[in-house]
Order: sequence, then structure tokens, then C-alpha cells
Amino acid sequence: MLLAVAGLEDTEVVERTKKLASGDWSGFDAGERTAFAFARKQAKAPWAISDQDIDGLIARFGLYRALDVIWWACRCHYMTRVADAFQLPLERENVFTFMAPPKKEAEEKENKQR
Repeated sequence: MLLAVAGLEDTEVVERTKKLASGDWSGFDAGERTAFAFARKQAKAPWAISDQDIDGLIARFGLYRALDVIWWACRCHYMTRVADAFQLPLERENVFTFMAPPKKEAEEKENKQR
């Protein structure tokens, strides 16, 4: 749902999710790959997170953005574990749709980034 809120179309969400799930992140930039590897390690072996992992995030993103990556990864892992523990079903619809930027605004933002 967060990908949709970020302005991705449904087809883009599906495509990006497939790429992420495949484990082949070569199509992503180095910063994204670093963040994905951190999140994967945190999910599978949180006790193994080291200073080196944190330093890698800081090197790629700077201190404050690295903290954002760590915070979001922690939050998402926590929410997944709570949902799993209570066997909560996923929402059928994106409850954050109202937060998505208008299409025209999203396109203008994308064009400016290019």
C-alpha cells in the first residue's frame, strides 16, 4: 500500500514487488540494495545486525536518512509480526488511497526528478 501512496500505479506496484521478491536487486541502485539487504537481515536474523551494517546505511544515506531506513524497517517488521500473531487479514483495498498525490502532481514531480 505504501508504494501506491508514493504514487506508483497498480502495474508498477506489481512489477516492483516481483523484483523485490525475486531477490535479484541488480536493477536497483546501490543505496536501495543496501537498504533491502539491511531489512532482509533484520527480518531473518535481527541479532546479527552489526555496527558494520549501520555504517553501511550511513555511508549510503547519511545519518538521518539511515535512521529513517532503520525506523521503517523496524516498524514494518513489528507490524507484520503483530498481524501474524493475531492472524489479521490484509485489507482488501488500499486504505491509504486518499493520501496519494493527484496524478498530474505525481507526473510533474517525476518529470522534475529526471
